[in-house]
Amino acid sequence: MSADAGMADYTLETDGMEDDDAAEDDLMAEQLSPTQSAQFRKLQKKLRRQVSWAIRDFNMIEEGDVVMVCVSGGKDSYTLLDILLLLKRIAPINFDIVAVNLDQKQPGYPEDILPAYLNEQGIAHYILEKDTYSIVKSVVPEGKTYCSACSRLRRGSLYGFAKQIGATKIALGHHRDDMLATFFLNLFHGGTLKSMPPKLLSDDKQNMVIRPLAYVEEKDIIKYAKLKEFPIIPCNLCGSQTNLQRAIINDMLREWDNAHPQRLASIFKAMQNVAPSQLADRELFDFEGLSLDRDDNERLFEGNNIQAGQTGSLAEIGLPVAPKTQTFNPKFASKQQSDKTIESSRPTQKIPTINPVI
Repeated sequence: MSADAGMADYTLETDGMEDDDAAEDDLMAEQLSPTQSAQFRKLQKKLRRQVSWAIRDFNMIEEGDVVMVCVSGGKDSYTLLDILLLLKRIAPINFDIVAVNLDQKQPGYPEDILPAYLNEQGIAHYILEKDTYSIVKSVVPEGKTYCSACSRLRRGSLYGFAKQIGATKIALGHHRDDMLATFFLNLFHGGTLKSMPPKLLSDDKQNMVIRPLAYVEEKDIIKYAKLKEFPIIPCNLCGSQTNLQRAIINDMLREWDNAHPQRLASIFKAMQNVAPSQLADRELFDFEGLSLDRDDNERLFEGNNIQAGQTGSLAEIGLPVAPKTQTFNPKFASKQQSDKTIESSRPTQKIPTINPVI
């Protein structure tokens, strides 16, 4: 997406503006709004760059794409939509954005908030109405969590609608911490080493899912949503449930982040630096086909001595009865020997005798 160039243009355009004396006096007289503060501009620039890097690294958005941004009313999807709209204005390629919300008919859901916000911002959008709430409640046993069934129903509806309207990409608001939490959920409870990929082709190959917030930390999204004053809509279906495994994992990640600030970054980097030969997946790496390819160079054991026991059995097997050894670390030994030679070649200096009377 040539994100760097686009962002550079935007930075020059916005960060270099200077106000005249009258404007400065007005700003001094009135308190700055959250989105006018230096803190907000710095945070927005950081998010813009991280989203641009993710789009570039995984080729998420291309010329002529129609990106369907799934908006739930939560902080993540609001932030995703806001940053993508910002990038659309400065990107060197042309693509379109449409917001889509699935109203799942949860009791007490404020269905007027999201359309009002989207209309106020002038954002093209669809509101899909489907009573998946009743379906989830009917199929999930009492005491079990709703997340899995709810997400499957929601995903099926959104995938089908994306194809119906001709959207070429489906953008979801999952961020870096969501990907880490999913990784540990699968590790602890699923017996698999997998997470949410930044870019995914659906199993039927009908839809392409992208996660432009893949490099963004949740704590930055929380700050951004607060400064932007998004009209957040809480999820009363699953958010109110206790003992959710994902919530437990999220608490663990937050504790790690507070105690060891670089730990989560290191784990996420590890997800991008996989060594299949160092794991144990026989489908991912051909362990059966491994074979030796030794040369004729003999490497002697570096040490003082080798004690051979049951020499008759060793000879029967065809193994050496008295293997040779070599000096431990020959380079060090030769240096040590040369140091001794130099020391011995130095002339002996006599300590002068001092006459105590003098």
